[in-house]
Amino acid sequence: MSQAPLLYSVEDGVACITLNRPESLNSFNTEMHAEMRKVLKAVRQDSSVRALLLTGNGRGFCAGQDLSDRSVAPGEQAPDLGESLEKRYNPMLRALKDMPFPTICAVNGVAAGAGANIALACDIVLAARSANFIQAFCKIGLIPDSGGTWTLPNLVGMARAKGLAMLGDKLPAETAEQWGMIWRCVDDEALQEEAMNMARHLATQPTRGLALIKRALHASSDNSFNEQLDLERDLQRLAGRSEDYREGVSAFMEKRRPTFKGE
Repeated sequence: MSQAPLLYSVEDGVACITLNRPESLNSFNTEMHAEMRKVLKAVRQDSSVRALLLTGNGRGFCAGQDLSDRSVAPGEQAPDLGESLEKRYNPMLRALKDMPFPTICAVNGVAAGAGANIALACDIVLAARSANFIQAFCKIGLIPDSGGTWTLPNLVGMARAKGLAMLGDKLPAETAEQWGMIWRCVDDEALQEEAMNMARHLATQPTRGLALIKRALHASSDNSFNEQLDLERDLQRLAGRSEDYREGVSAFMEKRRPTFKGE
């Protein structure tokens, strides 16, 4: 019996998704895509979930697309890679970006190709010290996908984004932290515990407000300063009407620990 391509659990308000094809560095095939689509839908619909943790099993986080699903023999018709993005990767990336609560990625090893950009689509990225990020697309004549051509220049600037995308060099986790690509590089043995502790902490916070923070930050790169001021006004109005805001102020005035519900 083949093993499940994903492991999924929910505990203490944290949904944990573990990519589980370690023999192929957790690369995506058709089965894994189908399972991820189903799990992300379940996460979104589970009212008990207030944070998402994404990680990988084995020595790698994700090597991107399983190329055995995309090999092209001489004389054969080329596959439509745009269709694969439209039907599989793009919906997954949009679902991750649009989660109404914090998403954390624990990069436990190599993150290559789409695997790197899936990790960077999460709100907060922790990486093991031994991990590397590789924009491997250029090695086989492709362009970065899974949001890479948007995420990279926004995170590290155009010069570094072009170097990473056109050279395909390994970027060690420590350098990724120094460049501002990820939140933190941690020792390998501490990665999972630190990531889970962060996810559990965020799950106890005013997650509706955190979702509004995400919304504002995601919009900022397309807005002028004045447009962003208007958006902050509108989102602050929504935040101020939340039960979590009421609880936060009450707890502050009463000098007690707040109990947030994400409402």
